Amino acid sequence: MRIEAAWLREKPLADLLALLNANGEEGRVVGGAVRNELMKLPHGDIDVATTAEPKEVMRRANAAGFKTVPTGIDHGTVTVVIQSKPFEVTTLREDVETFGRHATVRFGRDWTRDAARRDFTMNGLSLSANGDVHDHVGGLADIETRRVRFIGDPATRIAEDYLRILRFFRFHAYYGHGAPDAAGLHAAIAGRGGLEALSRERVRMELMKLLVAPRALSALTAMADAGLLGMVIGGVPYLHSLERMMQAEAACGLAGDAVLRLGALAVWIAEDAERLRERLRLFNAEHATLAAMDHWWRVSPAADARALLYALGPEHYTARVMLAWSRARDDAGWREAATLPQRWSAPKFPVKAADFMARGIEKGPHLGAALARAEQAWVSAGFPMDEVELRRIVEEAAG
Repeated sequence: MRIEAAWLREKPLADLLALLNANGEEGRVVGGAVRNELMKLPHGDIDVATTAEPKEVMRRANAAGFKTVPTGIDHGTVTVVIQSKPFEVTTLREDVETFGRHATVRFGRDWTRDAARRDFTMNGLSLSANGDVHDHVGGLADIETRRVRFIGDPATRIAEDYLRILRFFRFHAYYGHGAPDAAGLHAAIAGRGGLEALSRERVRMELMKLLVAPRALSALTAMADAGLLGMVIGGVPYLHSLERMMQAEAACGLAGDAVLRLGALAVWIAEDAERLRERLRLFNAEHATLAAMDHWWRVSPAADARALLYALGPEHYTARVMLAWSRARDDAGWREAATLPQRWSAPKFPVKAADFMARGIEKGPHLGAALARAEQAWVSAGFPMDEVELRRIVEEAAG
């Protein structure tokens, strides 16, 4: 099969492939770029495989004036930088011994064996510089039917790296249609114990990608039905709340947000945010957003939204309101509340410590308490900025 992919002929990729396709060696584009081209999706990052060994790749690239970085040379990967654009170039490999991510490999020249060590059939395709598509694992048929299927025995592929359980559902959420492949699902359930051995950072990365996939809800529902989702998040998944969060994002014209969706899926009380931080090794900002969702049950469209926005700031305000919306019985008034930061910015509190010190209040606890009373009165009064009202607030707060 030959396809027309204009980007194959564009520099600097064309220069790289020409460099590799000389003197008895061969280079092809592999993996996601090939899959996406066949699915008429943006090709994204471009990875290249070659029969040339890493030292030869570096020799050729350096001779051509390109920069090389031995990013994973023990496993055959060299990054070639051409015109500031990096390409990962990996020598064909086959596994000698497999221990998850730390497989022992040897370099080879067999494209079929190299394809056979990849995870899913749709990721096992390769593309020559002339547009010829090479399929050694049945990936073309699975792309046609939108089926995410493991290469070879699913249980064996999962045992090589248990993260493939999560990747199976993530890829299904992005590229699959209908129910997940039955053999892959059965192997994922059978191998679920291996999830506990994975690093939390890797689990977080996969889950966050899955949460914003086009068919995230159906994939996560399948995980929940299989008893896998609760293991990943360490608690009860709230799938209806996740569905409502997605609907709320769409109603507000917002792109899918992984942290908001994680909150809808797994946060009910403050302790849930703490659990997820530890279980998934969340970034500090991600944890702060989940923690800000606490007290969501106190939020309603009829409440003083401006006061809450002032207290929380735009990002955390949006997180709490969106979570409350996802658990509301109807949609009345919620869009207006959720989009308030787009229409109104809280002014800066205009009262200063000097205003109280001029009235004889010295620095210390009394001054702090007076400022706090004044700020609360200012917010309750609707953020007035006129001098007369501000003097009244200061005088009352000063007592």
